[in-house]
Amino acid sequence: MSLANLGMAFEDGINKRSVDMLKRRGWRPRTIGLTGYGSVHSLHVMGRVIMGDPDATPESDPWVDVHGEGPGSRPARYPALSDNAGEFLARTAQEARRGWRQFFTAQVGHLPVTVRVDGREFATTTDRSGYIDVMVSDHGLAPGWHPVTLEAKAAEPVVTDALVVAPTTRVGIVSDIDDTVMVTMLPRAALAAWNSFVRHTNTRKPVPGMAELYAKVLDVHPDAPMFYLSTGAWNVVPTLKRFMLRHGLPVGPMLMTDWGPTPTGLFRSGKEHKRVQLRNLMITFPQISWLLVGDDGQHDPMIYDDVAREHPRNVWAIAIRRLTPTEQVLAHGTMESAELPIRGRSAATEHGVPTVHGNDGYALADELPDVLTSQRRRRERREQVEAGTSPDQAAAGAAVADTPGTDHAAATFGGPA
Repeated sequence: MSLANLGMAFEDGINKRSVDMLKRRGWRPRTIGLTGYGSVHSLHVMGRVIMGDPDATPESDPWVDVHGEGPGSRPARYPALSDNAGEFLARTAQEARRGWRQFFTAQVGHLPVTVRVDGREFATTTDRSGYIDVMVSDHGLAPGWHPVTLEAKAAEPVVTDALVVAPTTRVGIVSDIDDTVMVTMLPRAALAAWNSFVRHTNTRKPVPGMAELYAKVLDVHPDAPMFYLSTGAWNVVPTLKRFMLRHGLPVGPMLMTDWGPTPTGLFRSGKEHKRVQLRNLMITFPQISWLLVGDDGQHDPMIYDDVAREHPRNVWAIAIRRLTPTEQVLAHGTMESAELPIRGRSAATEHGVPTVHGNDGYALADELPDVLTSQRRRRERREQVEAGTSPDQAAAGAAVADTPGTDHAAATFGGPA
């Protein structure tokens, strides 16, 4: 038996004993709904079943979700929140929650689950780690946000949100979380443990200007889907969702990972997780060109650039938050960026995919318009020349974008040409 299989067997044994012990204490299976997503052709429904304390209160429970209760479709930017949800956010902002509660769970594997989508039922079971992962084809849902019900055996039904992206959508955003929208100074082990397990979840701070950056893009593209891509554990999703809402960040599906052993190793590859998820998004939404946002504390610049070189038509631009020297040291031990694309072999030089750097969201918002305008001009000139327009006519047409009175936001965040 391989070391990876031994690790999986050990994890499964510990979890089984934990589930049995909690059952004797009166705990019951509890379903955690994760935000689903898909196209008009297929819908990806996700969730997890863990053992839950029946005596937990909403304020003390790290697994309480916040989702919209309004009927009908809602903008991709923010699901509509009820008054009760707003009151809940205000109450939990005052609570001193310890992050460790999110990680010490007993997941319920191989449990029957019924997924209900628009009146149709789909049967599935949780995997060995308690996850629900179902692809629903031909669901018949219109673009927008929709409720999905997850009903696991012996657990109360749970309603979660799922986003159906319109086939006419041309722009989307993928954002890293740690040190991109939230200051965590991960993943150096000691600080990771402190930030994740000890610090109160309501003390984490947003990166300045990131909410404003995303708002500018979404003002021009209100139907643009917002995805968060992270190597963090699925356990933190409910807390992260409250963090996004509390700090004015757009809500969207979170593509996280699991820290446990796999059939191929004791630990999952964070870099491979990000690459796979980005490729899946490009397969699911081939018409969308993505703004990829990350930071230079670890591998985001190389991962994004590699994907942009493979799929240049699906990457609108890359925006990298530049960490301070102190943050770089805390992140990986040196004052320099961990990994950057090789000069001369990048998506920018090979395919014209622009990359910008800035210390925060405000700086990125200042840098992006100029490079996006230049990108649009180059593409328009190329297309006009290919169509038989003379170089002088192409240059004159490209200059129109600079004429006085042009809406700067629409011109610069107007999407790929």
